[in-house]
Amino acid sequence: MVTFGPTHPPGRSLVVRMPVTGRVPSIMVFTRDLRIHDNPALVAVWRESAPPVTLFVLDDGLLNMPRSPTNRLKFLADSLRDLDHSLRTLGGQLLVRRGDWDVEVMAAATEVGASTIHLSNDHSSFASTRLQRLELNARRHGLRIQRHNGVSVVPPEILQPTGGGGYKVFTPYFRRWSSDRWRTIEPPPPPVQDPVSKVGPPRLVEAGDFLEGLTIPTPGLSINGGETAGRQRLFEWLDHGLERYGTARDRPGDDQTSRLSPYLHFGCLSPLEVAVAAAEHPEGGEFLRQLAWRDFFLQVLAHRPDTSWRDFRYRGDTWDQDPEAFRAWSEGLTGYPLVDAGMRQLVAEGFMHNRLRMVTASFLVKDLYLDWRLGAKHFMEHLVDGDVASNQLGWQWVAGTGTDASPHRVLNPIRQSERFDPEGAYIRRWLPELASVTGSVVHDPPDDLRRACSYPSKIVDHHEAIARFKALRAG
Repeated sequence: MVTFGPTHPPGRSLVVRMPVTGRVPSIMVFTRDLRIHDNPALVAVWRESAPPVTLFVLDDGLLNMPRSPTNRLKFLADSLRDLDHSLRTLGGQLLVRRGDWDVEVMAAATEVGASTIHLSNDHSSFASTRLQRLELNARRHGLRIQRHNGVSVVPPEILQPTGGGGYKVFTPYFRRWSSDRWRTIEPPPPPVQDPVSKVGPPRLVEAGDFLEGLTIPTPGLSINGGETAGRQRLFEWLDHGLERYGTARDRPGDDQTSRLSPYLHFGCLSPLEVAVAAAEHPEGGEFLRQLAWRDFFLQVLAHRPDTSWRDFRYRGDTWDQDPEAFRAWSEGLTGYPLVDAGMRQLVAEGFMHNRLRMVTASFLVKDLYLDWRLGAKHFMEHLVDGDVASNQLGWQWVAGTGTDASPHRVLNPIRQSERFDPEGAYIRRWLPELASVTGSVVHDPPDDLRRACSYPSKIVDHHEAIARFKALRAG
């Protein structure tokens, strides 16, 4: 069973029996690639090492963050258990340690006598910084770090516009991305002949103990993490969902989205394998475009790591300071039914339909004139698929401070509701106050109906708020 716990006790070593083969062992560190299918780093360590040594480090730098999402921790725990099971069927075993990531990686590599550390490359500021620390430490000890692709379909460094520096506009990036020759999908490694016989140390905390005290979301609303669950969902989606995606993906009431994003974020699914499957499907074009957006934002972040907290394009905003308005938005009490439904789905499920992510973000930034960073942080505190590149740069796209060339783009929450949830199914699902309201008034109930249903008045007038926003941006 995969276990969670602190680093090994002083004087106790991690024990791995190494057969006499003449080969120096390597170690592979899992990060956001928790799978055995199409994992180049895993294939490399399987080819080099005898036996293969695989590790995951629970990074205290992430676990100790305030309000670390329990639903994301649950998904991670599911994924690590599933990965450990898969590795054991191949004669391997997942070692799990907890502490400072680079310190624990080096300690494990030293204990098994590794000469090379294999891992999948990642590009957030956090991931890049800790990898740089590891590389510096590895050089001091004569170890080699080998980075592999595995987090994206196309590595950010591969596609460069004329003049370099990374693409700043999606359309030309998408043309290059679509025409690029993708690498070959890697099969799972074969079972090893001389598997790991013993792994220590004994003082490790079981997964259940690690999660003890955390408030896990209602089981009926959570999803199971791991490659096994992810592949099952992918195959079902390809067989029964993808054909309707292009026409129904913007209708939250129909819920025709793939729900694959958490599996892609944690790497339980290979983004390349998903992209190839979508490209081979006759109705896969629009879904493939969404995967390209994921890669696009990742390459923007790779070239501009500061965009995880700083405007890609500064617009001169001096944001309002209004804690009460932010509270109303975050709790789904703005008086705009579609916005409130989206925010309540976020808290209840750790998920929000992509159309609603744009609508709620537009409302926070352009109706309430509050800093996009507040909203991005709130999303990251709840989303199971919370991904720095997609979340932060998606927020900036809506805010007009990112890669969108139209900084004044506005999504009218009532018009969006009428267009994409015309029957009000999504609103009624997430706003019990309005569940019995019939007809089109559910999109913008009159004042007397709001009072009767105990549903709040609108926190701002949309048209007045947008006029103010545009004036502030123009000034």
